[in-house]
Amino acid sequence: MINVQDVKKNFPIFKHHPDLIYFDSASTSLKPKTVIGAEKEYLEQYSANVGRGLYPLAEKATEKFEAAREKVACYIKATDSKEIIFTAGTTSSINLVAGLLSHMVNDGDNIVTTIIEHHSNFLPWKELAKQKSAKLRIVNITQEGELDMEMLKKTIDARTKIVAFSAISNVLGIINPVEKMIAAVKNINPQTLVLVDAAQAVGALPVDVIKWDADFVACSAHKIFGPTGIGILYGKSGILETLSPVTFGGGMVSETSAQHQVYEKIPTRFEAGTPNIAGAIAFARALDYIESIGLAKIRLHEKTLTAHAMKRLNAAFGNAINILGPTDPQKRGGIISFSFAGIHPHDIAHLLGEENICVRAGHHCAAPLHQALGIDATTRISFSIYNSEEEIDKFIEALQQVKQKLKI
Repeated sequence: MINVQDVKKNFPIFKHHPDLIYFDSASTSLKPKTVIGAEKEYLEQYSANVGRGLYPLAEKATEKFEAAREKVACYIKATDSKEIIFTAGTTSSINLVAGLLSHMVNDGDNIVTTIIEHHSNFLPWKELAKQKSAKLRIVNITQEGELDMEMLKKTIDARTKIVAFSAISNVLGIINPVEKMIAAVKNINPQTLVLVDAAQAVGALPVDVIKWDADFVACSAHKIFGPTGIGILYGKSGILETLSPVTFGGGMVSETSAQHQVYEKIPTRFEAGTPNIAGAIAFARALDYIESIGLAKIRLHEKTLTAHAMKRLNAAFGNAINILGPTDPQKRGGIISFSFAGIHPHDIAHLLGEENICVRAGHHCAAPLHQALGIDATTRISFSIYNSEEEIDKFIEALQQVKQKLKI
């Protein structure tokens, strides 16, 4: 089991806020001192650009940057680090794929996504479909709060160019059967390209891009103890090598003149300009930190907290509370979204915040899902390794006090 008090010693924020109960890790995780130290070390000791200079500082920066790429590739089981493109995060990665594949989508084609998606994996496809006069097909959920696999299969046909879905819903918490879903898509149309948004999954579940057979996978560092403003796009090398860049600038050409240019090989051709060097190096340190604890332990801790929270919420509030998603904690990540009739989530979040309990309120950048469920907004709690059952109990007590204050 994870010793939460020992874990908290690794996170400097708890020195400044010892009474903090942070239940918003699905939005962004807290940062351990090793990750903070990695950024500081780069900025203080070898702060030079990568892939350009021939002096020792620049060479060290390049070595560390490329080592980070190797680390990410190894972590998600990619066969080659050239399949890893550094981006500003999941949103940037998905928008990059939409741009790279736009030439493939034509009038009458279709793009498939799901109703549970974060806006980052919904709006780019909606816009691309609109620009290309293609159809956007949306897979719904079942009454149990899980993706409708039969509906997914029915949406795929000979003109399906792209299917995009998340590995874990940032609202419902549902863990999607990624491998099974991709196999279903490829069985119907082997030419369809599949993108997986792994933002909520990469820090708690094994991500194996080869086993999944995903064409693209996107994730961010800040969800898994890393810094903001850095993430990756994984793409199969055989696909990436056929694509032309959509962002242009320094570092992504091997030869250029007023008349012509020759783009660098992958992944460099997709990384124009100076990257977030400190962020990439710290990203790798965050993965080291995860591995030092072990994904299996992290997942067990997450499941234990989720089961405890669902049990306590149902016991404390009964029919007054509406918990979204599957009732079985085994099918969920460490995310629980809920609503009360007659009480707005913003009021809950504000009053809990006064007790140093941080929760998320709103539609969580998943407005289409909330609209489909007939709910304006929800309150969301999400867990990580620095949370405990005792904190959940304090949260339940505080939530009961909120209900009493608002006389619900």
